Amino acid sequence: MREIVTLACSECKRRNYTTTRNKKNQSTKLELKKYCPFDRKHTLHKETK
Repeated sequence: MREIVTLACSECKRRNYTTTRNKKNQSTKLELKKYCPFDRKHTLHKETK
């Protein structure tokens, strides 16, 4: 049931990370604070297609 999702930086819009999430347990889009190597700081990364 886990699917692979891509996380994109909310500031520079680049796709930096991939992770998995369970579709049954989590219906909302995933949002995590991750390090963006292009901005050189921690930013909010949101799930994209």
